[in-house]
Amino acid sequence: MSKINIDRRRFIGALALGTAHLMFENPLYGRAPRFTSTDPLQPVSLGKSGLDTTLIGFGTGVWAGNRSSFLTRQEKDKSIATLRHAYERGIRMFDCADTYGTHGIMAEAMKTMEREQLMVSSKIWTRRGNIPDTDRPDANIVVDRFRKELETDYLDLVQIHCMVDPDWTGSMRKQMDILEDLKAKGIIRAHGVSVHSLDAMKAALEDPWVDVIHVRINPYGISMDKPEPEEVVDVIHKLHASGKGVIGMKLVGNGEFSNESEKIDHSVRFVLGLGSVDMVIVGFENGKQVDNYMERTESALKSLS
Repeated sequence: MSKINIDRRRFIGALALGTAHLMFENPLYGRAPRFTSTDPLQPVSLGKSGLDTTLIGFGTGVWAGNRSSFLTRQEKDKSIATLRHAYERGIRMFDCADTYGTHGIMAEAMKTMEREQLMVSSKIWTRRGNIPDTDRPDANIVVDRFRKELETDYLDLVQIHCMVDPDWTGSMRKQMDILEDLKAKGIIRAHGVSVHSLDAMKAALEDPWVDVIHVRINPYGISMDKPEPEEVVDVIHKLHASGKGVIGMKLVGNGEFSNESEKIDHSVRFVLGLGSVDMVIVGFENGKQVDNYMERTESALKSLS
């Protein structure tokens, strides 16, 4: 392990947060900052995927499942206004999924957006539950439905959602090959996976098919693949080094500490300081949250620089 210089102020601060142990292995305190700009909406590239977007993305899956989410349950006009507010502030990545049920409101919101500026992503659900069994045909049929629901000719990113098995790259190979064909045809621009286990994340590392991966990461091990972040961070570094685009999610532990301001700030600094997460997605419920996280991200970037 390389020697890391730690000043007393940072160490005492980490003790107060209960995360002092992270300072000895966390590249937040030992690596040159990845982001040289303090702009929370600076352009980023997702590995070698060819996708470029903004540092902050809009996650539409707040409290989501069974094609329902916060945005679909509240008044439709409020949700569309929130999506458009994010766009007006400069956010260009919008993350959807079949299980979120947000394709329809995203399509409405996009009517006042420049499509070529956007990175629109969605995810295919293949596990039991969450969607009707009849809605599990091959990926080409599912993606065609996605395009109709989103009223777009193409999707920038399509991922296989919530993989947990260590052998998912074998069991999902047929769908992976179909998505590869869709990419060759220009129907999607990139493909990948979101993972919910460390074994599934390690499998993604070993497979060149993965262009972009969603990873759960925060300094507290809440709603993550391991209760201690160190092992997860090690794999994330390797994913990034391999050229895969890395999207950080669950920064506030699936909402577990969404009302604890100091923990949120520490988590944002931690994830951005890793140097191996290309962008983060946040589940927004209203425009005030969008503004708030932009301020927090700018502050974090200033402290890291």
